[in-house]
Amino acid sequence: MKATLKTLSIACGLAAAAFASCIAAERNTASASSDFHDWAPTPPMGWNSFDCFGLSLTEAQAKEQAEAMIKLLKPYGWDVFVIDHQWYNDNQKGFQSDARHQFSMDEYGRFIPGPERFPSSKDGKGLKPLADYMHERGLKIGVHLMRGIPRQAVRENTKVKGTDYHAQDIVNMRSTCPWNQDMYGVDMSKPGAQEYYDSLFEQFAEWGLDFIKIDDLSRPYATAEIEAIRKAIDKCGRPIILSLSPGDTPIQNGEHADRHANMWRVSDDFWDRWSPLYGMFGRLHRWEPYRIKGSWPDADMLPFGIIQFNRKTNFTQEEQRLCFTLWSIARSPLILGADMTKLDDWTLKLLTNKEVIAVNQDSENNRQLSQKGDLFVWTADVPGSRDKYVALFNASTPGTHNIDYQKAKYHSIKVGGSGVREAEIKADIGGSKSFALAVTDGGDGINFDHAAWLEPVLSGPAGTKKLTELRWKSATQGWGNTRVGQTSDGRQIDGIGTHAASVIIYDTPEGYDTLTARGVLADGMERQGGTIEFLVLTDEAFDVEVKDTAEVSVDFAELGIGKRARVRDLWEGKDLGTFEGSFSRVLKCHDAGIYRITPAD
Repeated sequence: MKATLKTLSIACGLAAAAFASCIAAERNTASASSDFHDWAPTPPMGWNSFDCFGLSLTEAQAKEQAEAMIKLLKPYGWDVFVIDHQWYNDNQKGFQSDARHQFSMDEYGRFIPGPERFPSSKDGKGLKPLADYMHERGLKIGVHLMRGIPRQAVRENTKVKGTDYHAQDIVNMRSTCPWNQDMYGVDMSKPGAQEYYDSLFEQFAEWGLDFIKIDDLSRPYATAEIEAIRKAIDKCGRPIILSLSPGDTPIQNGEHADRHANMWRVSDDFWDRWSPLYGMFGRLHRWEPYRIKGSWPDADMLPFGIIQFNRKTNFTQEEQRLCFTLWSIARSPLILGADMTKLDDWTLKLLTNKEVIAVNQDSENNRQLSQKGDLFVWTADVPGSRDKYVALFNASTPGTHNIDYQKAKYHSIKVGGSGVREAEIKADIGGSKSFALAVTDGGDGINFDHAAWLEPVLSGPAGTKKLTELRWKSATQGWGNTRVGQTSDGRQIDGIGTHAASVIIYDTPEGYDTLTARGVLADGMERQGGTIEFLVLTDEAFDVEVKDTAEVSVDFAELGIGKRARVRDLWEGKDLGTFEGSFSRVLKCHDAGIYRITPAD
């Protein structure tokens, strides 16, 4: 264990233990006979193996991580330990699943742990020995599972436990996941289908699992199978928290998700890149009406510290603080992705700030109060008082420009989801000193879209010029790098490859006043539900260049707390004094502060 373990003083440990006991007292009252919302009365806090270990976590590594979690994080409420995808595959390495391998599976088509990776599971013990290990140490344990029935079970036509039916009787072979080949969907209209899901959760209950993350349920939204899973959990006799994945869960299914799940993803996989983090402001704001006690919109894991087999997060300290602040004020589940045996002092301090954690675990009426450009203010009520929590965010990026997309010279229709394969682009850029090529996510909230500007040409009195011959001033994109002659994933094109959302800014060469191009969604993205829009912008759409800092403020009248108030900085753990009328702070770009404001009049 790293030396950081020694940094926890006895006094800190006693205070943290007292704090954790308050959280645990509420969490541990759930029983299998109660409403499933009671099983997650506050947003779950824990760890998931995917960000750090991909699909390859072993039992020995799990125990190492659990011991670090117990010493460092559990005293502050972090107590859910989740083993991610393909725990039933002894041959799995890295992050990409491979269905060519023979999976470990029982006679009823149910996955069982790979015996080489999880040796305590041998002789039919499953995950019960590891679950007992976690429970003895005060942790909850969960696993990841794909929707449906294993293709391997269908090939072998395994029995459905407790019935005369077999896998081939209940399978829907037309229902598949576009990015994973482990499973087929289950046809819930078939006899034996519900019994299959019942058998899965009977097994999980026997093992003592407390949490199940089920993938390929939310996008597209698998209503019938979600309802079947809800019935199976309620029948199994054990309170098992249900997490739906991946996002973006369709907003029109918000009420259904509230009635069936404890948490559901609001985005695709979240990694340590600024663009998806910025996008979370809109996603979490949109889900405010469906955030109820026991059902939590989930912004996904926190990719902090050391991740992806020993690399350091790309997030700056400011971005990690902003991320944790947003997740806390929006009451997203807090699921860490870091290697807990390698937590540095700064990250550990971030994750164990009990005043900020209290915002996530015990606040009400959480909402975005205002947005002015890239400056955001969120607030929440402090239960049992007139106090307010307030989070101030500077989500501006220095050196870039604030852009008004409403002033675009050209704005395409949606490309992709509507069946439109490409957009014919022609824009007047005459008289402008600079212009920009922009791609948005099309309003669908999906930020994994690969886009390309094909055959981009400038024309005017000076003739014609390929845009690929010019150097851009700046280029930002959601993932990877903007490329000339290649898509973001390396395929050859005649044009410029990028990734939504993106902005590429050029100086306008003299003698050219028109831009033409073809905008396309890269092959395969439309099958995953992706849509994008192409825009061309000129100087009038650019505000002044963003500075390194900005003042973010909140009026007390907006909070409804009178004219005078005392302010406490929760990240710093200190009182800032009494303020009149409003409160503001100068924040660095990509940084945030969170405060408790107490009426003083």
